Amino acid sequence: MHQTVHVELGERSYDVEIGPDLLAQSGTMIAPLLHRPKVAVLTDENVAGLHLNALRDGLAKAEIEMTSLALPAGEATKSWPHFERAVEWLLSEKVERRDVVIALGGGVIGDLAGFAAAVLRRGVRFVQIPTSLLAQVDSSVGGKTGINAPQGKNLIGAFHQPSLVLADTSVLGTMTQRDFLSGYGEVVKYGLLGDAEFFEWLEVNGPNVSDGDMAARVRAVTRSVQMKADIVARDETEQGDRALLNLGHTFCHALEAATGYSDRLLHGEGVAIGCALAFELSSRLGLCSQEDPSRVRAHLRAMGMKTDLADIPGDLPDAEALVDLMAQDKKVIDGQLRFILARGIGQAFVTSDVPRDAVLSVLEDALATI
Repeated sequence: MHQTVHVELGERSYDVEIGPDLLAQSGTMIAPLLHRPKVAVLTDENVAGLHLNALRDGLAKAEIEMTSLALPAGEATKSWPHFERAVEWLLSEKVERRDVVIALGGGVIGDLAGFAAAVLRRGVRFVQIPTSLLAQVDSSVGGKTGINAPQGKNLIGAFHQPSLVLADTSVLGTMTQRDFLSGYGEVVKYGLLGDAEFFEWLEVNGPNVSDGDMAARVRAVTRSVQMKADIVARDETEQGDRALLNLGHTFCHALEAATGYSDRLLHGEGVAIGCALAFELSSRLGLCSQEDPSRVRAHLRAMGMKTDLADIPGDLPDAEALVDLMAQDKKVIDGQLRFILARGIGQAFVTSDVPRDAVLSVLEDALATI
């Protein structure tokens, strides 16, 4: 059941190992990267309580010593104060340039630890051990690292590829259902952007993935990672194709900003809603059939996921304000907002040729249902 996906980036190439019980094998897998048998682990308080001892035991089998820092859990940790604390802790632990930093946690820890590794001594290596579905299929692969700013999400950061990714699918069993389904939003995204057959497989097997079928989980994670790896290999720093991975994210990032990056809307929930809105916009622009957005929503609803703005608790800004929030997105180039739209399921493309009025109309109609 163990799968390996290779991310081909020349000298910065690395493997993503996917399957159950990888924490127990972590020492064997990480040892070849080390110049001395010692690692520094950044994690969060929730993950530490669940998985830090298992990682320590796995490393100990290879006689690797581990020190760790547990930061508070939650999106608010992706900020300057916690980043500063992490970097100063790594320096206090005398992490050297040839050492390895381990990120044990979800996307927040992976992004922050990766950014810390990127700037520490002008760059040290790091290993991603993602403990959430969202991190396993998305943020742990591809080298995007960073923290949030008051002006928007992930606006401060660097491209810094990991040396290894260990996606232990067993740890997904400790996730809450809401958090798991948030990650599933990113899994669905891969089918929608470039693999109609994968989306069809998810329509049939999504409930098995959700219910804990390990073989189904390994397949879903592996296909998602393979699709991301292929795109990253073609376009590491998002000059072209890699932007496809942002399907649903232009809407999502505006909604996350509008809800204060809080538990009102988890990232994957925003991606799911954003994908539905992107397909709705594509349909209205005559790019895809009217059936496609309905099919997207039907699958998300069948999985018990958020699909519409009405599913977000609390008040939201009006359509004009949401479009203004989109203008803070990293994908703005020369003042032009880039959207990822679709000519059908599995046929996404990047464009800047989207009338503002069309976006406003989609948002106004979505807000009217609240």
